[in-house]
Amino acid sequence: MKEIYKDLISRGLIEISSDENGVKEELNKKMITFYCGFDPTATSLQIGNFLSIVTMMRLQRAGHRPICLMGGATGMIGDPSGKSSERVLLDADTIAKNIAGQKKQLESFLDFNCGENSAILVNNYDWFKEFSFLEFLRNVGKRFRLSDMLAKDSVKSRLSSDSGISLTEFMYQTLQSYDFKFLNEKYSATIQIGGSDQWGNITAGIDLTRKMNNTTVYGMVTPLVTDSAGKKFGKSEGGTSIMLDQNLTSPYQMYQFLLNSSDEMVDTYLKFFTFLSTEEINELKKSTQETPHERKAQKKLAEEITKLVHGQKGADAALRATKIFFGETIENVTDSELSAIFKDVPSVTMDRNQLAKGINIIDLISSTPIFPSKGEARRSLQQKGVYLNNIQVESPDMIINESNLASETTIVIRKGKKNYSVIQFK
Repeated sequence: MKEIYKDLISRGLIEISSDENGVKEELNKKMITFYCGFDPTATSLQIGNFLSIVTMMRLQRAGHRPICLMGGATGMIGDPSGKSSERVLLDADTIAKNIAGQKKQLESFLDFNCGENSAILVNNYDWFKEFSFLEFLRNVGKRFRLSDMLAKDSVKSRLSSDSGISLTEFMYQTLQSYDFKFLNEKYSATIQIGGSDQWGNITAGIDLTRKMNNTTVYGMVTPLVTDSAGKKFGKSEGGTSIMLDQNLTSPYQMYQFLLNSSDEMVDTYLKFFTFLSTEEINELKKSTQETPHERKAQKKLAEEITKLVHGQKGADAALRATKIFFGETIENVTDSELSAIFKDVPSVTMDRNQLAKGINIIDLISSTPIFPSKGEARRSLQQKGVYLNNIQVESPDMIINESNLASETTIVIRKGKKNYSVIQFK
């Protein structure tokens, strides 16, 4: 219990706190209530949100009670923090759908049925819907000073930009601040956590809670997670966000993204995102320095996070998919698994009736982009350089039929070591 603050510090998870001694004292208590807000802009949370989630898991495992605050009301406005222009406003149905998706994910990480420190999920629309505009201005708005609001980084950066900032987004910080006041009053929440981009909103909430509840509360933020080039962590090379929903980002895609972590950053990621001990992380760091080509730290990072997000089954599937891409025989897999593994390789579609009749291997592979002609296909076959579902093709006279399918509809062709193409029969 009393080691949680020390653990957060040793992992570099507290970038700044409102009161170092106060936060330390709170976290060293038997149980306190803390909260973190989630913006319902999508049905799935991203791996960029995962640092806050894992931090909540650490605090709950240390005995503290987490509140997941869903921004049903604030999501209708949009947080200007870190945004160069105003967000497109979402309608109520979209926000409700997004909250349902995120709620399901959060329930897989936090324990909502473990006694007195069971996690709680709340929606700030439930209390903001009771306010009239005049009532909010009289009871809450008068507690804010315009000079303080204008001094926030999120506001200053937008005021100096071409897009500017609307009154709607300018007022966002007043709503988020009231969340802290409300959660402190109803649930005795004393700490708000979040990413470093939320620091301005968190400090505004601390100030409002002091004024309205006559209570001291605290805030702490985790660092902005970046890659070795300083870019925000969480996007693949193609610019696609890594989502926690396996229907949007497969376990294999997540595993590969993490496996590609740089040697410079993998130690930080292991501290941030895994529950490995300091000793285990130091051993992996040593391995990276001594035998970087083995990528032991990256493999462990990919395994641990994929297992946290997708379970052991998902981690096993990701590891198997990795082996498949590097030459293991492809069998007993599904179309969706193959689609995730080979989503970036060239593919063609053929009539399933042709497969029922039987297709000569030369005719089959010459229909793919990796073999420009039948002559090239024949030469590669003669040189034993063609693989069907990662099994070497022995004869140019081989006839392919439905028994050669690797999944429900798919055959995978490989030329040489890593030149793949996928054929789907419909």
